[in-house]
Amino acid sequence: MISQLIKKIQEKNAPVVVGLDPMLDYIPKHIMDSAYEQFEETLGAAGEAIWQYNQAIIDEIYDLIPAVKPQIAMYEQYGLPGMVVFDKTVKYCKQKGLIVIGDIKRGDIGSTSTAYANGHIGSVMLGRTELRAFYEDMVTVNPYLGSDGVKPFVDVCREKDRGMFVLVKTSNPSSGEFQDQLVDGRPLYELVAEKVNEWGSDCMDGNYSNVGAVVGATYPEMGAKLRKLMPYSYILVPGYGAQGGTSEMLRPYFNDDGLGAIVNSSRGIICAYKQEKYLEFGEQNFALASRQAVIDMIEDINSIF
Repeated sequence: MISQLIKKIQEKNAPVVVGLDPMLDYIPKHIMDSAYEQFEETLGAAGEAIWQYNQAIIDEIYDLIPAVKPQIAMYEQYGLPGMVVFDKTVKYCKQKGLIVIGDIKRGDIGSTSTAYANGHIGSVMLGRTELRAFYEDMVTVNPYLGSDGVKPFVDVCREKDRGMFVLVKTSNPSSGEFQDQLVDGRPLYELVAEKVNEWGSDCMDGNYSNVGAVVGATYPEMGAKLRKLMPYSYILVPGYGAQGGTSEMLRPYFNDDGLGAIVNSSRGIICAYKQEKYLEFGEQNFALASRQAVIDMIEDINSIF
């Protein structure tokens, strides 16, 4: 799977992924008003509004980017209507030729982790029929429970040619409460990185592994160290833009071949129309503002090479 992602990154010259993380206060008033008119103030209205918002943005950006990353919690909070829209969004993105990274951050004991892996990137058997529940190509995984929680995902990645990104050093301010703690004189995130490298060595897809890592853009010094510890792992880099990460901070995450990392932006893209830089587009043209924000992001990131 990682070879497919790399091919799309190279074709579009765009090492970026757009996070489809909708909140209702991101959605323009005319879309919300229409949803309320159809479904009143119900979860169904939330689902309809999110779908209209997502679809409009996807239609404007799919030709520019290799991948999207829908955050499942933004859909789960609206119950079954939200999950229907998550599924609809994933399928629509795949119809548009995009790689879909399900930002699910799952991680549990073996049997539960196996169920999560089967549900999101694998399949289930009903009698003699093999079926898929969701259709993501890759997912994010929390390694806190150790190999018991990660290996089921690795197994599915190897069997089905899917991909995963393991949380190693995240971009949130409190990440250091656990991730930076020293174990035998070394920060925990380095030990996790070594396990990612170990897990990934058994799941290669060309020059890179289907087992990648999440490392925040806001910690470039740590990123440089982690790049060396995980030479064959693709790094999914959150924290660019709205969280303070800049293009210059991204240099350590890439290898000398210009590959090795894909940079995420969520509200910086899907909420672009609210930024002063893009106010000229107006609410009605929110999706065009998102398109311009993607163009600007790609240009900014490619400027470091």
